[in-house]
Amino acid sequence: MITSELPVLQDSSNESGATDTVGISMSISEMEDPDMKGKKKRGRPGKQPPTSNKKPRKSPTDKTMGVARGRGKANGVAQHNGDGGDPVTLFEVVKLGKSAMQSVVDEWIESYKQDRDLALLDLINFFIQCSGCKGTVRIEMFRNMQNAEIIRKMTEEFDEDSGDYPLTMPGPMWKKFRYNFCEFISVLIRQCQYSIIYDEYMMDTVISLLTGLSDSQVRAFRHTSTLAAMKLMTALVNVALNLSIHQDNTQRQYEAERNKIAGKRANEKLELLLQKRKELQENQDEIENMMNSIFKGIFVHRYRDAIAEIRAICIEEIGVWMKMYSDAFLNDSYLKYVGWTLHDRQGEVRLKCLKALQNLYTNRELFPKLELFTNRFKDRIVSMTLDKEYDVAVEAIRLVTLILQGSEDALSNEDCENVYHLVYSAHRPVAVAAGEFLHRKLFSRHDPQAEEALAKRRGRSSPNGNLIRMLVLFFLESELHEHAAYLVDSLWESSQELLKDWECMTELLLEEPVQGEEMLSDRQESALIELMVCTIRQAAEAHPPVGRGTGKRVLTAKERKTQIDDKNKLTEHFIMALPMLLSKYQADSEKVANLLQIPQYFDLDVYSAGRMEKHLDALLKQIRLVVEKHIETDVLEACSKTYSILCSEEYTIMNRVDIARSQLIDEMTDRFAHSVEELLQEAEEADDDDIYNVLSTLKRLTAFHNAHDLTRWDLFGNCYRLLKAGIEQGSMPEQIAVQALQCSHYSILWQLVKITEGVPSKYYNDYGDIIKETLSKTRQTDKILCAKTLILSLQQLFNELLQDQGPNLDRTSSHVSGIKELARRFALTFGLDQIKTREAVATLHKDGIEFAFKYQNPRGPEFPPINLAFLEVLSEFSSKLIRQDKKTVHSYLEKFMSESMSERREDVWLPLISYRNSLLTGGDEDHMSVTSGSSSKTGSVRSKKGRPPLHKKRIEEESSVEGSWMMRNDTLQTPGALQTPQLTSTVLRENRPAEHMPDPDSEPGSENDYVHNPQMQMSWLGQQKMEEVNRKDRTGMNYIKSRSNQGVRQTVRGLMEDDAEPIFEDVMMSSRGQLEDMNEEFEDTMVIDLPPSRNRRERAELRPDFFDSAAMIEDESGFSMPMF
Repeated sequence: MITSELPVLQDSSNESGATDTVGISMSISEMEDPDMKGKKKRGRPGKQPPTSNKKPRKSPTDKTMGVARGRGKANGVAQHNGDGGDPVTLFEVVKLGKSAMQSVVDEWIESYKQDRDLALLDLINFFIQCSGCKGTVRIEMFRNMQNAEIIRKMTEEFDEDSGDYPLTMPGPMWKKFRYNFCEFISVLIRQCQYSIIYDEYMMDTVISLLTGLSDSQVRAFRHTSTLAAMKLMTALVNVALNLSIHQDNTQRQYEAERNKIAGKRANEKLELLLQKRKELQENQDEIENMMNSIFKGIFVHRYRDAIAEIRAICIEEIGVWMKMYSDAFLNDSYLKYVGWTLHDRQGEVRLKCLKALQNLYTNRELFPKLELFTNRFKDRIVSMTLDKEYDVAVEAIRLVTLILQGSEDALSNEDCENVYHLVYSAHRPVAVAAGEFLHRKLFSRHDPQAEEALAKRRGRSSPNGNLIRMLVLFFLESELHEHAAYLVDSLWESSQELLKDWECMTELLLEEPVQGEEMLSDRQESALIELMVCTIRQAAEAHPPVGRGTGKRVLTAKERKTQIDDKNKLTEHFIMALPMLLSKYQADSEKVANLLQIPQYFDLDVYSAGRMEKHLDALLKQIRLVVEKHIETDVLEACSKTYSILCSEEYTIMNRVDIARSQLIDEMTDRFAHSVEELLQEAEEADDDDIYNVLSTLKRLTAFHNAHDLTRWDLFGNCYRLLKAGIEQGSMPEQIAVQALQCSHYSILWQLVKITEGVPSKYYNDYGDIIKETLSKTRQTDKILCAKTLILSLQQLFNELLQDQGPNLDRTSSHVSGIKELARRFALTFGLDQIKTREAVATLHKDGIEFAFKYQNPRGPEFPPINLAFLEVLSEFSSKLIRQDKKTVHSYLEKFMSESMSERREDVWLPLISYRNSLLTGGDEDHMSVTSGSSSKTGSVRSKKGRPPLHKKRIEEESSVEGSWMMRNDTLQTPGALQTPQLTSTVLRENRPAEHMPDPDSEPGSENDYVHNPQMQMSWLGQQKMEEVNRKDRTGMNYIKSRSNQGVRQTVRGLMEDDAEPIFEDVMMSSRGQLEDMNEEFEDTMVIDLPPSRNRRERAELRPDFFDSAAMIEDESGFSMPMF
């Protein structure tokens, strides 16, 4: 038995008989008497003189001094890599892993037999170097210094610049090193187990060193030594187990020999057996003392180390000890450490605890020893099934399943229910593990033979009837009926035999219950049909349902064969059973809708290959009856889809199904035409029967028109008549109008499909000219409405792109480049006369800005609005704004911006930055590139000559605003012949949540106002301009007062000479709306000559000019539009 005392290492060469002890659990220092100088220390004997048979070798001091001067050189016992190369250290041999570990260990043992000090020195340096320490223990340090002093010296030489060490370094080489490191320790103990480990020197020295290193503040020392000590302990446990087995065998031999009669008893053999038993017992005691030293000196401290990986190592190894040598370790004294660590804050450690326990609970013979532990920690284990780490939750469920297998009474009903609901988890491994638990608890047959015999007596072909009933009850009690596919998927790996027993399922649905069975209720029948359809889908598709897993994976050859076999099996069964099921449940819409999902999983070739056309006719007959009996949308769509699947051209049954479908459509079309005539004739006198006849037939036709091309039946004509009558008379029921619109919609779509599938258009060659002429005429009629049309078309394209790619657009993609190219061409249609198109371009920018900020990002205000990227498209029209209007539009833009938006510089905000800068530059007097930051002397010098005074300039601007904008209000009229474009298409195309849709009626100046009110179109820009002028008047005096302060001038000069950021961008971000005022206030008094900067030149070469429309469309890919 492992004692609680620490080993006392005694020196047999001490003549005085005095003993020195090594306190392993406290420290590794040796308790040395100062009067004992010159005598050998216990555990550290002096080097003995070489015998005559030893080869002369270099002094250890010379070797270690060489290592001290140059790190990385060999030290101690020289090892060879087997290729005749230069000597390398034991660490390098293990790291390279080129030699078999047993040969490496055997070579070390040979060197130990020759000079155990040098061999141990090499082993000590092996552990030091495996920790990543570059220091080397020299022979004089080994002989004269205590272990604590050696470790302190090595700590001082530790490389603190890097936190990596061999056990934590990435890469396959270091992963292999960890394996070699552990294998070396295991092989070392195995090869030394018969002699060297009992010499009271090697093991004492190694354990003392590892105990001291494991108590170090250096993580690398602590981690490496703990791993070494735990693997050393595991190897010793194996030795102790072998000794125990040998002791038992020896004891049996001794008892057998002693029980012989006196004449046949061999006394010499008895003495030998008695001596062997005594020797084994001494060795066992010695091994137990070593294990006790490691456990109390290292494990009990490191299992709660601050580093999770160290704690995990301890728990993993103690699990190995308990399983390997259960008689000694599988008791509450050791189990408690695993139980306590179940509460560890790191999932990695909790995972090791669960796996260690799984190895124990797998062996049913160990259950009696685990009973107390189970009662104490069962609640914690059950609660871990809901662990936040999915890997931990999976292993916890598996452990609970093992506990259930070992003892049915170990878990209460409440414990089981906590695991049951996890079969509906979205994380598939958790759900599958819970499915295994559910199968073991509820769906496993306890006595298969008896249950099969009972089923035969009852006339049932399958003994799974009760289990299927149990499955239905479980599904209903869980109250998660929409998750039947999840339940089936969870049980699929553990209960396939049950879930694929479709014969038993149809028996329960079609046949009357026999004696001793209860009839299924209507709710139970619906649940069973739903579960049955889910099992069919799982078998046919061979992949989890949506929401489980990352996508379809490639099936293995075995899985593919199973899928094909399952599909053939279900097809052969349900080809005959499905018509009967439809016949029984044809009046129940829910059951019928589910049953009609089954044909899509058929192998339809079986109909013709197996000569089962009569069953096909029976199925078509039942589907026809269902169509005639129901008007529910889901049922009709299921029927339509089934016809579509059966009419696939690749199958020979297509003609037979097409005839049946055509007959059905003919009858419904005739009935529809007749009922429409009656309804229109009756008009306002139509009764409920007339309305129902039209509505029911129209619903059926609409459902079929969705999946089938019914254009040859010309349903559009009668639908148009109904809609026209509703508009003229205003008395058409809403449901009929909706169905008529939907049916007409399908008719148009099917005709468009025919056109796009290869029917050439005779107007294709003239398409570009037609569009250009249309735009020209529209622009001549009303420039503002033409501009609105252009921006609306760009918005529609942008919305479609958002729907396809999502909110995170790739602005470098060809689709975005195509929209920008189209915007550039639209901009060219405004011509060179900016005065004539002034109102139209300004209105276009206004609509574009409102569209860009229309919807806030649902993730929060710190994220850009959903349509913000549209500003990059809108930048293509900035060059068509005159300089004064750019300022006005910029002011309007800032009304939509928050303070934080102005400071954002991430890539997602580049459209806003680009658009703002396009409004602040590009005028006749803007000569500096805003983005590149480059400047020239000629472009930066602003002459005072030829420029009006500031006050005169403002007067001219105000008069220009009033004359060219406000005064034209009376002359510009919107022609009445041009109807307002329907803007609702944009709303239909936008895929936005309703909560983010602003109310157009509540916002002043809404889009409808600008469309229908030309005065409002004119007054918006004038109003913005007047607000700008008033703002300048309010802020101008503040700047005029500060002009006398030269500090302002120096501040502006400093801002504009800063190389860190683009020039105007810095000023804009610091002064925001006052940028124009600063430019105008200082342009008459300041002459700024910025010298060319190397940083500016580099940025000019590397960064594109976001305001050059040509630079933004350099990519020729995108929308290839031959319009202009």
